[in-house]
Amino acid sequence: MKKICLTVVGMYFMLLHSFAQFKLRDSSSIVRTYKSQKLKIEEVNLVSSYYNQTADKSSVMGGRTDSKGIGNVMDLANGLDITFVGWDTHQRKNTLTAGLGFDYHTAASQAYVDSNGHAKNNGTRIYPTLDWSIENAKKGTEFGIGAYYSAEHNYYHSLGLNTSFSKKNKRNGEFSFKLTGYFDNIKMIKPSEFVPIDSVKNVPVTDSIVYVTTASGRTQAIVYQNGGIVSSGTGHNHLPSAARDTYTASFGFSQVINQRMDASIALDLVYMNGYLGLPFHRVYFNNGKDTIENLPSQRFKIPIGFRLNYFLGDNIILRGYYRFYMDDWGLRSHTASLEVPIKITPFFSLSPFYRYYTQTGVRYFAPYEGHSPTDQYFTSNYALASFQSHSFGMGIRLAPPKGVLIKGLSVLELRYNHYTQTTNLVANMISMNLKFK
Repeated sequence: MKKICLTVVGMYFMLLHSFAQFKLRDSSSIVRTYKSQKLKIEEVNLVSSYYNQTADKSSVMGGRTDSKGIGNVMDLANGLDITFVGWDTHQRKNTLTAGLGFDYHTAASQAYVDSNGHAKNNGTRIYPTLDWSIENAKKGTEFGIGAYYSAEHNYYHSLGLNTSFSKKNKRNGEFSFKLTGYFDNIKMIKPSEFVPIDSVKNVPVTDSIVYVTTASGRTQAIVYQNGGIVSSGTGHNHLPSAARDTYTASFGFSQVINQRMDASIALDLVYMNGYLGLPFHRVYFNNGKDTIENLPSQRFKIPIGFRLNYFLGDNIILRGYYRFYMDDWGLRSHTASLEVPIKITPFFSLSPFYRYYTQTGVRYFAPYEGHSPTDQYFTSNYALASFQSHSFGMGIRLAPPKGVLIKGLSVLELRYNHYTQTTNLVANMISMNLKFK
């Protein structure tokens, strides 16, 4: 954490120094020059959310619907973004945004990485981000680069890099292009029954040895004798890792149609390769035996989305969205949503929303004990199954000119979302955004 903060602060002072080095030219110069402005804090955003989910058919237990297949999840997420803005000698706007996020979650299914339910059932994730952009208002162009890192309770590490460019035209339109790469490293934490055992001491028939593997890669051997624990020991299991890379090219175009309407279209081309499953996802064959999820090592995705905003008078906005998605695993999906911000007063608004989603499953999916041992690829992860979902809720926004409760807090946003899925998954989410300017 200290290293991340020091890096951000160091980059900040480096940019301040580069802006401060500019000197005005002699007044006799024919070329007109501008004085640069040092980077200063423009905005601070603090986002917090609470997510709670009840479900069965967990992927860790291969889609089982009994008590071992419970997929209940609780997640607490917090994020902080600080935006710095400065101007260079050519009157180009420079924006530097540094972010840091921290999540804590509990997951009932995670405990069953060990077949007896003794594995660690909670974890944390930290994810710093750093983005820089330069905007030339005269030319209508903007260029940006960014970096991202994520580490999730010692089994998943990801590095992300991106670059972007946008260009406005004279007819109130804008074209955008972005390249993104994510480079993941996944610890091969397997279910306990697949953890190799070098040697096991002879024990009476009435005894048993259970090897518990936690998400941190620690293995604990517990010896049970007639139902009671007689000894236990711990040790680090040096686990191999697997790579997963994701490359995305994003294209977008937005257009102001008239004073009341604007629209946009976005297209992504996504290519993934490497280990695309998860090593602790079980699959149960129709002969009762279990194994580890196995999926192809490549995947190509194409989502395309359309947005349309219509200003219905001065106080109501209709925000419509539709997206179609397809990939070479056979998954097809449709998303449609509508949000209606309603301005109650100049400083207070409500935003009810609804979202519908439907998808057909990948060709490699089958439920619990639905796969054959002769299948080449197999998964019982219900995120890859056929299902429909509904999501609805309400957003509240407060933005009085003198601040919310305290000076400097310019915007307060609250949002509630209720989500249901035909796989028997139900979730609720509450989020809060505090904007300081």
